[in-house]
Amino acid sequence: MTLTVSQPQWSVTEEIPTLVFCNLSHLGLLSVTGEQGRSFIHGQVTTDISSLNADQWMWGAHCDPKGKMLASFRAFSIDDALMLMMPKDTLAADLPQLAKYAVFSKADLADASDSWAILGVAGQEANSWVQSQFGAISAPVTAIPDGVILKDGERYIIVVAAKNSDALIDTIEQPIYTSSVWQSIEIQAGYPNIAAAHQGQFVPQMCNLQAVNGISFNKGCYMGQETVARMKYRGGNKRALYILAGTTQNTITLESQLELALESGFKKTGSIIEYAQSGEHVILTAVLPNDTTDAAILRFADDETSNLSIQPLPYSLDDE
Repeated sequence: MTLTVSQPQWSVTEEIPTLVFCNLSHLGLLSVTGEQGRSFIHGQVTTDISSLNADQWMWGAHCDPKGKMLASFRAFSIDDALMLMMPKDTLAADLPQLAKYAVFSKADLADASDSWAILGVAGQEANSWVQSQFGAISAPVTAIPDGVILKDGERYIIVVAAKNSDALIDTIEQPIYTSSVWQSIEIQAGYPNIAAAHQGQFVPQMCNLQAVNGISFNKGCYMGQETVARMKYRGGNKRALYILAGTTQNTITLESQLELALESGFKKTGSIIEYAQSGEHVILTAVLPNDTTDAAILRFADDETSNLSIQPLPYSLDDE
């Protein structure tokens, strides 16, 4: 079956319909297996893989020796395999970095993206639909035939073997939307989805990874740990992830430059992390100086008519 996807008929800045399905084709899965697979990854990433149970998922990051992120991901298990879910372009760039060190362990790393289909379900009726298909889902990760379901509040990510995904798709009577709809939902959640273009630019705290429990400050050593720990215990982090929404006449990209309004004009600031756009409406996450106030007005540098305002984060940064 060829999966047909639809464009949303609502703005990315508006509330989504009561039941939304999204083809998460932009996400890939890095599979980690082998006798020392989990211990190897545990020693490479910010999150405590050793404590990850089969019914849990965690945010985490893989950093370079300087503590700058090479990837951010959700970690969870499917049977005996540890899975790291991240944007496909990030996976392609990060896998070789991990593989350089995996040769010294009994760990097998592979891009398993083609073996799995990933579907997002959101909206007020998402819980009812998931229960009607799979029964009550209460744990963060629940095993289903040929896959798992990740529960994230009232949102769900269904990971199912690609060879058996047609049966799942056949149960869906509503349109299945493009991944941009899911990206707008993730942006509103303030999530740190790092693209390959961001590799080596940001310490995890600059993208609020600590606020989504993606950093363990109690585990043993890992790549870049000294920098990450110093940011917490000695301070020095001057940036944070913000949610921005507004309008522009242009088609934006990750390279689009932001400007901050000052009394004397505008100055360039920040970096776009993830964005979703429908017509002139846009919502995005951006790393900005962490003294940027909620009342700040921003715009795109190449569109003087554009206007962006800061949106509330759904979590606190006070305990950084």
